Amino acid sequence: MKYITNEDEVGELAEALLEEPLFAADTEAAGYHRYHDRICLLQVSTREQTYLVDTLTVKNLSALSPVFAEAGREVVLHDADYDLRLLARDHDIRIGGLFDTKLAAQLLGEPAFGLGALVEKYLELRLDKKYQRADWAQRPLPPEMLSYAAEDTRHLPELRDRLKAALESAGRMHWAVEEFELREHTRWDTSQANGEGYLRVKNTRDLTARQMAALRELYEWREGLAERRDVATFRVVGNEILIATARSLPRDARSLAQTQGVPASIVERYGSEMVAAVGRALALDEADLPRRQRGPRRPPPDAAFDETVERLKKIRDAAADSLALDRGFLMPRQQLEAIARQRPRSEADLLEVPDMRRWQVEALGAALLEALN
Repeated sequence: MKYITNEDEVGELAEALLEEPLFAADTEAAGYHRYHDRICLLQVSTREQTYLVDTLTVKNLSALSPVFAEAGREVVLHDADYDLRLLARDHDIRIGGLFDTKLAAQLLGEPAFGLGALVEKYLELRLDKKYQRADWAQRPLPPEMLSYAAEDTRHLPELRDRLKAALESAGRMHWAVEEFELREHTRWDTSQANGEGYLRVKNTRDLTARQMAALRELYEWREGLAERRDVATFRVVGNEILIATARSLPRDARSLAQTQGVPASIVERYGSEMVAAVGRALALDEADLPRRQRGPRRPPPDAAFDETVERLKKIRDAAADSLALDRGFLMPRQQLEAIARQRPRSEADLLEVPDMRRWQVEALGAALLEALN
């Protein structure tokens, strides 16, 4: 294992990887402990060596971008979705030849597709997952955490070999290639960054408009404090405490202290700031109170449509059971509903259904069309 802490060593790693037709990668991020989620460590394993890149010390990873992006080189990740988003956002690294061991396992119908479960089944090794929620932004990283991080990629090349052989034996390797190619285009989604995160807090449907205004002020206060401290928001104040405070609308610290669900330690630490946030909500005019946007009206009941969806669902379930695949993985309900709405007449029409894969059409397209027509 080699620990990389400067840009020259990143360049040397890039040169070494150019000689490799395949390597594995993983990232350790700070999202569980920190407000600003970012890659704290990049792990890379060839079949012989493992490298750990300290991405908090080394900011420039541009030397690795062309190596990861080359289509003829295979990069093995497990459950690549979040890693791909962070790598593209933080370091403009994109992968041109992905092999995702989680997707491979799902296409094989594995009931447990976590990395630990797959390594234990296919390689007869047991991985220690005790640092899964560790603070990877801390420095220095203790040796045992570095060893833990190395284990996450060290076994991926061999696991890939076993899963690929199983896919080829099952005649599903081309299914996996299609999924891998689609997953390579995963990018960070910024659509949720609209300043209205308080509206996504659960268990608030019964709050009045004034209480929702208080929740908004409390939420924005907590966001600002967490951002300045660079700590996860729940480590400042949990959502349940914000909701309880918004519901009771305390006008002073004494009232806040009497609010059920608000600990004395929180009142002592943040009481004046929380009361001030509620005060801002109480001072708003009625016209300035937040209003929930109503969702689209549900369409009127359509017995024929519902019957078609159920008929397609039975086809999907039978195919999934025959293929030993999870039913929702083979084809989720929203796809079945889209098929019932569009009523395709051919396999070419089926491929026009949103998110439809060629391998799905191969697996059950003929049966679905027969049920429709």
